[in-house]
Amino acid sequence: MPFAPAIDADIHYEDSGGDGPVVLLAHEFLMDRTMFASQMAALAPEFRIVSWDARGHGRTRDQGLPFTYWTAARDALTVLDHLGAERAVFGGTAQGGITALRTALIAPERVSALILISTEAHGPTPEQSTETQKFLDKWYDDSSRRGAANQLAHWLIGDDDWYRAIWTKRWLVRDRDGIEVAATCLLGRESVVGRLPEITCPALVIHATDSGIPDHRAKRLARDLTAATYVEIAGARLAVTMTHPEPVNHAIKQFLRGSVATGHAR
Repeated sequence: MPFAPAIDADIHYEDSGGDGPVVLLAHEFLMDRTMFASQMAALAPEFRIVSWDARGHGRTRDQGLPFTYWTAARDALTVLDHLGAERAVFGGTAQGGITALRTALIAPERVSALILISTEAHGPTPEQSTETQKFLDKWYDDSSRRGAANQLAHWLIGDDDWYRAIWTKRWLVRDRDGIEVAATCLLGRESVVGRLPEITCPALVIHATDSGIPDHRAKRLARDLTAATYVEIAGARLAVTMTHPEPVNHAIKQFLRGSVATGHAR
């Protein structure tokens, strides 16, 4: 199992291998790198797909110390260093997209393009913070944890019974306290909307219309980035990479082929 050693963590990743342009994908809160299995199968070996586990998730080993999405951005660069690559396309779903935006801000010379899926540049609204905190209260309570897991499955996945069953089972056996630091990071994130014009690389914004992210925020993300392509997937929730792989893979493939053709994603 490959790990990229950071100062205070070992970041686990999965690498499709190959000689194509490197594409690093970061997952949603409470999920892991496996949510990109369909992308790895569909896009490799034309592209070298690398999915990685954030702190507090999957097989990444960390010390449970507080971190921010700026820390996560540096973790992504640590993975890139470990691969021996100078540049890559950075992307992700929800918190993974939040991380990718910050990577482009701290190391623009290493980011050839962005793939931003079901994500936003804003900080949490008071309503989002309240709803997340209510969920966490249920998560930490033994008597209501199964209900919280079912709620999470509906929120992230929707009506796909197969994926709902898989992920609910995973959530119920994981350390319930292991997400506390990651949740603090999620709830404490700041807006980077005002810095979006600084990002000049090509970007693909995939908006799942039932993700809970307001349409106007997704459209503003695409509008304020210097060179963005905007794609909507109707009826999809946050885990659109799993539930709607065909339109997601098509959009990513077309975007990457265009970026490679113009020399951006090398």
